[in-house]
Amino acid sequence: MIVSPCISICKTDPVTGFCYGCGRTNEEKKKWKISETTDDWKKKNLLEIKSRLNGWQLESFEDSYKNKVENGISLFKKEMLK
Repeated sequence: MIVSPCISICKTDPVTGFCYGCGRTNEEKKKWKISETTDDWKKKNLLEIKSRLNGWQLESFEDSYKNKVENGISLFKKEMLK
């Protein structure tokens, strides 16, 4: 199973159409939820969204996504629970 790249920072940039948190479009977010979406597509999409992010935004995404994969919770949600 490929873990969703959502890191709970769900705001869409009005110019690019990409989420500030995960870098996905609204259509990509919908596709992740469809049971027929393949793991291959999800792996490719993870690479695509990482190519859209850079600098601190990419670092923040990678840190939070890694924490989500390893611990089941994004860093943002972890902070909210404190």
